[in-house]
Amino acid sequence: METQQIPTGYMADGVGRLVPLESIKEVDLVRNGLVIELMKRAETVSQLLVECKKSSMEDIQAFVELSAEKYGANLGGKVGNVTLTSYDGKFKIVRSMDDFLRFDERLQAAKALIDDCLSRWSDGSGKELRTIVLDAFQVDKAGRINTKRVLSLRKYDFDDEMWKHAMQAISDSIQVESSKAYVRFYQRDAKGDYQQLNLNIAA
Repeated sequence: METQQIPTGYMADGVGRLVPLESIKEVDLVRNGLVIELMKRAETVSQLLVECKKSSMEDIQAFVELSAEKYGANLGGKVGNVTLTSYDGKFKIVRSMDDFLRFDERLQAAKALIDDCLSRWSDGSGKELRTIVLDAFQVDKAGRINTKRVLSLRKYDFDDEMWKHAMQAISDSIQVESSKAYVRFYQRDAKGDYQQLNLNIAA
C-alpha cells in the first residue's frame, strides 16, 4: 500500500481527505502535534524494551550454557526455567518458558468415555460432578476449549477403568502448540520481599 503524499499546506483527515491547514482548528493542530510527539516517545521506549528482552535472553542463555559446561551447575527445574540472583540476594532475574497447549482428536474419545461414565453413575454421581465435567468441555467465543478446565478433571481419581482410560486419553491428546519465553526482574524491598520491576507502561 502506497503512502499518501501530503502536499505542503495540507493535512489528511481520518478518511484520507486533504484539508487545508487554515481550515483546521488550532486545538486540533495542537492535539495532533501532541499525539505524534508522545507516540514517537512510546515507540522509542517500546524498541528499547524489545532490545532489552532480546539481549537479556541471549545473555542468560550464554551463562546457562557456560555454567553447565564449566561448573556443572543445575540452574533450572522445568526445562527452560532459570532463576539467577545477585550474590547478596538483592536482585533476582527469572526466565520462564510457558507452553500453550491444545488437544488433538483423542480429546473427543475422552469425552465419549466420560459421557458413558456419567450415564452409568447418574444415580449416585450428583449434579455437581456432571456440571464440572460438562463445563470443562465448553468452548469460548473463538471455539476453543479451556485447557486448564479439561486438565483439572485428572485430579478426580475415580476407581473406574473407563474413567481412567478417559483421563489417559486426555493426557495423550495434549499437544504443545507454541512456547513463549518471559524474563522478569525483581528487587528486594525493605521487608526482604521481592518486588517485580514494572516494565509494563500500561500498569
